[in-house]
Amino acid sequence: MLGNRYETQVCSIARSLEQVGERWSLLIIRDAFFAGVTRYSEFQENLGIATNVLRSRLEGLVAAGIMDRRPVSDQHELNEYMLTDKGRDLAPALIALTEWGDRWATPDEPPILYGHTVCGAPVTVQVMCPTCGAVHDPTEVQARPGPGMPPAYLEARRRRRRPRPEVGPRALRLSL
Repeated sequence: MLGNRYETQVCSIARSLEQVGERWSLLIIRDAFFAGVTRYSEFQENLGIATNVLRSRLEGLVAAGIMDRRPVSDQHELNEYMLTDKGRDLAPALIALTEWGDRWATPDEPPILYGHTVCGAPVTVQVMCPTCGAVHDPTEVQARPGPGMPPAYLEARRRRRRPRPEVGPRALRLSL
């Protein structure tokens, strides 16, 4: 979707960006999930996106398995685009981006609030530790190699990396 491939990156963030890292893609997913938009014409009207860009993004989201195209009639423009389970699983990432934007990119009060449909309480995204509960200080999060990390990739990274002194007690610790 980005026009860039990240084959040299062994990173789930990079792999995710290949599928949804273009801003129009995230806005299409946002409108589909939170506004119930399903029709090509509705996406075009809501987003003000050029038709060639919209067509390309929808095709990419369908190819990635994030959306399904469902014909409503024989006319191509009457297809519905529905989020798949894979697409719906992006909701927490969209909520997290909204929270970040509310804090760092919105000049006034939050323009959108998320609420739980069952009780009406506000919905937020939290980083959780199964032992300690909510993690409020992001510097307490450490990245480390997982079971999918190829040993050769990790060894090559370690050889290239020069030790850097920590900036302070709140320095982010990466053990890659």
